Amino acid sequence: MISIKDVSKQTGVTVRTLRHYDHIGLLKPSGKTEGGHRLYGENELKRLQAIQFLKILRFSLQEIEELLDDNKGDWYNDLQNQLQYCLKEKEKLEQMESILRGLMNEYTMKGKTDLVHVQQLIRLYEDNSDHKQQFLNERFNEKEQELLDLLPNVNRGDADTIEWISLYAQLKKHMSKGVTAVEVQSIIRRMLEKEKETFGQNPKFSEKIWDVRKSQEDSAKAGFYPVEPEVIEFIEAATDFYLKENKE
Repeated sequence: MISIKDVSKQTGVTVRTLRHYDHIGLLKPSGKTEGGHRLYGENELKRLQAIQFLKILRFSLQEIEELLDDNKGDWYNDLQNQLQYCLKEKEKLEQMESILRGLMNEYTMKGKTDLVHVQQLIRLYEDNSDHKQQFLNERFNEKEQELLDLLPNVNRGDADTIEWISLYAQLKKHMSKGVTAVEVQSIIRRMLEKEKETFGQNPKFSEKIWDVRKSQEDSAKAGFYPVEPEVIEFIEAATDFYLKENKE
């Protein structure tokens, strides 16, 4: 039998909280001293450990009491429900992480993040997965759809995506110099190299992706990050120039 103060020291649960648990009937002391101080035994300490564990799992005190009462509740079903809750929260956090990465990567590409583009990014996460999948099914066969995961995604932080973002940012920086500028042609060369490294065995797939990318409407349907039409036109013109100047 140990005092309430010793329980507090051993478990980190405050004396005030232990008194509250006693008041609501969640954790009753096994006895009291002659002076009226609460005393706790081994069973009470085990119950307190269970309470602490279930609190970590975000059960309410009422739910915890029901779980710990042998005559109430169903441990398995309650834990399963809590698992589903955690999975939903995890999905929300992953979406938030992707949006934040997207905003950070957009800042890298454009040097700023404005409200219009924030709204565009958010729309990419709205529940339009069915429409997106329908569009992809119409444009790409099953094998090609597997390759979609290899495309750079502004909401990821993998090395390939980061390089694509860097190339895009550099290209925008040098656009004013024209498609024939050395800096622009160097960037285009690297873009083509990366495309070949990733999709060299599937040139038709690359062509399909570019056809979708050239259409603002189709890009939105496919869930691609919105790129300004003038940038798309510039990349196409710079690529045409590069291919003409570097015929094998």
